[in-house]
Amino acid sequence: MAKKIAEKFKMMIPAGQANPSPPVGPALGQRGVNIMEFCKAFNEKTKEMMGFKVPVIVTVYVDKSFTMEIKQPPASELILKAAGLKKGTDNPLTNKVGTITKAKLDEIIERKIVDMNTNDKEMAAKIIAGTCRSMGVEIVD
Repeated sequence: MAKKIAEKFKMMIPAGQANPSPPVGPALGQRGVNIMEFCKAFNEKTKEMMGFKVPVIVTVYVDKSFTMEIKQPPASELILKAAGLKKGTDNPLTNKVGTITKAKLDEIIERKIVDMNTNDKEMAAKIIAGTCRSMGVEIVD
């Protein structure tokens, strides 16, 4: 028989750097989850994504056990890293702050498509290109 779910929640945690301090500790502690067990498991699963904040969906069961579903980093962070930028623009219509190549865009799509609401690479490319536009990043050949 399947376990009964007590609660399901999302957090954004730097990859490989989960520790019992806020916001991770209090979010897990108030739900009765073993904080150190979560931190060790999360850090082990995300060590190859270091440098990114990673979304994680935590499912807590009635018996205080948990499962976690780790997603890919947000598209905006992947774009910033590909363009070598610290942040996007304040006005995307007039201020362009960087560029990425179509090859980099394809890499981002390959990585991110598993978490998107489409399986079509052309549609995924349009979604990521829209994010680039809103950040002031141009796509060049």
